[in-house]
Amino acid sequence: MRRLVYISTIAADLGDIFFFIAPFTAVPLAITVLFSEWNMFLPMVTVPVIFFLLGILLKRLPRNERENRLSTALCSVALFWFACAVVSGIPFMLGFHMSFTDSFFEGMAGWTGTAFTMMQSLDTAPNTLLFWRSFMQWIGGIGIIAFVIALASSTGLFRGRLYRTESREEPLMPSILSKGRAIWKIYGLLTFVAIGLILFTGLSLWDSVNLALTTISTGGFTPHDGGILFYHNVLLELLLIPLMIAGALPFRLYYLIAENRRWSLFGDEQVKLFFVVTAIGMAVLGYDLIYFGNADLPTALFQGLFMTVSALTTTGFQIVDLQTWASVTLFFLMMLVFIGGTAGSSAGGIKLNRVVLGFRALIWWFRRLFVSGKVLIPFRSEGRVIPRATAELETAKMLLVIILSVIVIFVATIIILQFQQTAYPINSVLFDVTSAFSTCGISSGYVSPAMPLVSKWVFIIVMWLGRLEVIPVVVLFMALFRGPD
Repeated sequence: MRRLVYISTIAADLGDIFFFIAPFTAVPLAITVLFSEWNMFLPMVTVPVIFFLLGILLKRLPRNERENRLSTALCSVALFWFACAVVSGIPFMLGFHMSFTDSFFEGMAGWTGTAFTMMQSLDTAPNTLLFWRSFMQWIGGIGIIAFVIALASSTGLFRGRLYRTESREEPLMPSILSKGRAIWKIYGLLTFVAIGLILFTGLSLWDSVNLALTTISTGGFTPHDGGILFYHNVLLELLLIPLMIAGALPFRLYYLIAENRRWSLFGDEQVKLFFVVTAIGMAVLGYDLIYFGNADLPTALFQGLFMTVSALTTTGFQIVDLQTWASVTLFFLMMLVFIGGTAGSSAGGIKLNRVVLGFRALIWWFRRLFVSGKVLIPFRSEGRVIPRATAELETAKMLLVIILSVIVIFVATIIILQFQQTAYPINSVLFDVTSAFSTCGISSGYVSPAMPLVSKWVFIIVMWLGRLEVIPVVVLFMALFRGPD
């Protein structure tokens, strides 16, 4: 009985969210009308209708108002992403005759912001579906975070606890529940600027809108089979670099800038580290491309910079064929993909704030080894002294996420290799699994519509786990099979 009450509370929260998001998922119907793709109207209208009906149904379930647990919020988030991927795949089944698995894969890649795709011919696909892919990534990025924040005060989700920085207790931004509209405005402004800059490169309005949506959201979908290389536009590739970075920086900094509270992005440790790692990545990749690939210096540095930014921001754009790269270069790029962008952004990976916290924790631990047990060594973060108990707790949480991430990638790779004797080298499979977990989508060539059914489902689960950083999905399964204490 207690488990049913707990699950009904989760379902009621989900009803609020589905009811709220239904109108947003109706936006692609405008593309159907604009391009007169009337055969896509019914497949596309099923998405907002299903979300609306689910919202009405689930909102009627009883909610336990006396008990708002963090686990309830985590379960709701995990179920939300899973349900969105399933429902969003319906237009691909009805309108493009894709299988359920491929459609589910496409929906999960869209909502998690991963550049992998199961569509075999983007150039001949309906414009409605192409826009739906881009729009999924846009609302599945930081826009979803904004809408959840705006909705939190009415649904009881999170109560501000979930949206604190991973390394400290203070809120992500002041009065966060009342700032939903400001967040949407900032996100929309960034997207509008991106559209204008991409138009400046000579692309059509259609391509500019689609690329802007997937760049600011660090999603990586493109409307053509050739990806970014389809355009043969060096200026476009240059402009995409700062746009990818804009989507992967801490969103609270934009908010603070808009509120005239901070005018320097470089006052944040994560931002400093991001640009340091970018410089190192460009140098290492550039050297490898010259040494192993015999590339000239300008080409090596440009490709090294673009791929470093694409990997760190987990956007997933590619301007090179990774199958031509040396194994050591591929492994280095995989490390960048695994690290990912900054906390509080739409980027994936384990996040740079955990790298900062982990480095500080290592120094702190080793310093404590060389002094007496009676001597207190302070743990400092961003110029403040953190209490020992808090520092140890946050460090343990950070290590838990990293360890679970490594385990997921390792187990997923083993499962894929166990069920398929692939001609692809192990490092290629491992790279693509890591890319899926970090919701990046840069591929070494393994992920394709032709890969086995088991592999597709493994990648679906890995993208889901990676987008939510494992913990919410684990909590969901514990709630379903064990029940609350």
